[in-house]
This record gives sequence, C-alpha cells and structure tokens, in this order.
Amino acid sequence: MNQYKALWGSISILLGAVIAILALIRGPWQVWLLLGVFTAWSLWVVGILLLPYMKRAKRSKLHRQQEAQRQAQGIAAGTFQVPEVSDPVDQILLRHVNHRISAYLRAAYPETTWEWAEKEPEKLVAHGGTGRIRVFGIPDFNYADVRLDQQAHINCAMVKIVPLAQLQGGAVNGSELPPNQQPVDPQIWYEVQGRQVLENLIADLHSRGHSSLTLKEDGEICIRQGDQEVSQDSFKGFPARVYWPRLLQVFEKEGLAASVTTLGIEVSW
Repeated sequence: MNQYKALWGSISILLGAVIAILALIRGPWQVWLLLGVFTAWSLWVVGILLLPYMKRAKRSKLHRQQEAQRQAQGIAAGTFQVPEVSDPVDQILLRHVNHRISAYLRAAYPETTWEWAEKEPEKLVAHGGTGRIRVFGIPDFNYADVRLDQQAHINCAMVKIVPLAQLQGGAVNGSELPPNQQPVDPQIWYEVQGRQVLENLIADLHSRGHSSLTLKEDGEICIRQGDQEVSQDSFKGFPARVYWPRLLQVFEKEGLAASVTTLGIEVSW
C-alpha cells in the first residue's frame, strides 16, 4: 500500500512539473526540460519501487526452492525432533552414580573394582537409602555399605564379612581386636567418621581463638586452655599409630597442618 501511495505521489509531482514547464518555458529549452523531468522520474521509479520489489521476489523464489528441496529430503522446515535416548533414564542415572562411587573408592584404593550386591540398585539411586556393594582389590575389606541421600551426597562404610566356618576354625576375628587396632584405611575413616566431627569442632574452636587441637592415641580430642588440657570429644575406632603417617597426609590434603608429638597428633589450622 505504501508503494502505491508513493507511485501516485510521484505521478502528481510529475504532472505538476510538466504543467509548469509547458506554462512557463518556451522554445527549444522546453523539450529538453521535459525529457529531463521524465528521465528523473523514470530513474526514481526504478530505483525506489521496482528494484526492492524485484529483490523480494528473488528472495521469495529462492526460499520456495530451498523449502521444496528440504521437503524432498524429508526434512520439514521449522520442525525439530528431540533424539530418542536408547537407554532408560534410570540406567543412565545409575551409571552416573557408579562413576561417583568408583571415584570415591579409588581416592583411597586406586586399583579397586566393585559390583552391586543389590538386586535393583536403580531404585536406591532414585529414592536414596543404603545399599551394599562388593569390592575387589581392597586387602582388609570385601564389602561396603553405600549411603545415598536426597542431597546427592555419597558415603561409604567399609565392611568385612568372614564366614562362620572360618571363625570356628580359629581364624583371627577383627572384631576381637581393640577398636583402634582394627584394620582401617585413614582416608575412609576420615570421610566416614572424622570429617564431620573435626570440621564442626574446628569451626567452634576457631571462633573462640584456638588454633590447634591434639588427637590422642585412644581417640580423645583435647585442647590447651592455659596450663590445663581439656577434653572436647573422642573418636571410637581411631586409627592406630601404624596408620598415622597416612593419616597425616589425609589431614594435609584437607588443608590442615598435622604432626606427631609425644601426646599424639597435633592438628593446626
């Protein structure tokens, strides 16, 4: 509609210019002026009206050709199909959890492998809870209890299952040993038992001006207040001295300074 208005407007201007030339100009200049006016009007019409129309027509034709080509190839323009997942979603989610459990175990035992001892681990992954896995390549344990919560946290408690016949045959049972002498991996101990207690206790002590604590061999946690040694908490199953070098590495990995003293392990922050 705007093009038609522009065209009729240009014609009105052309007629006005022609009438003015005929009325005011006489002699040979009249013909040349009329030719000039018609030439200018023709160029304006071609440049302003015809060329854009021709370009739009060309683009429209090209678009129709491309549309026909896509339809011929079976691809409908403007549609997108979401690719189907070949495996069920619960299987994919289970694999993600499997990778996280593997990374958790291999942080302490790089060569370990494992398998689910549950019939339907997918339900455990979807709803959370505790399930058992069988582990291989860990000298002191053959099972682990894996706990999954609704916040996507994973915790593993190492388990050793010994046949009853082996116990009746006089084999040494780890449960008969004192708690701090049972086989334990310091990394697993810290993740399962030590982290939560120490992090909460260190945060509280740091807020009250303390910068260190001492872990005694029996698992007691003490601090110095003046000349007195005050007990704060205690661990059951604190690793024996033979595991302390590895435990120091675990503390250092967590950003804590630790060293063995005559009283036990001194942890500083």
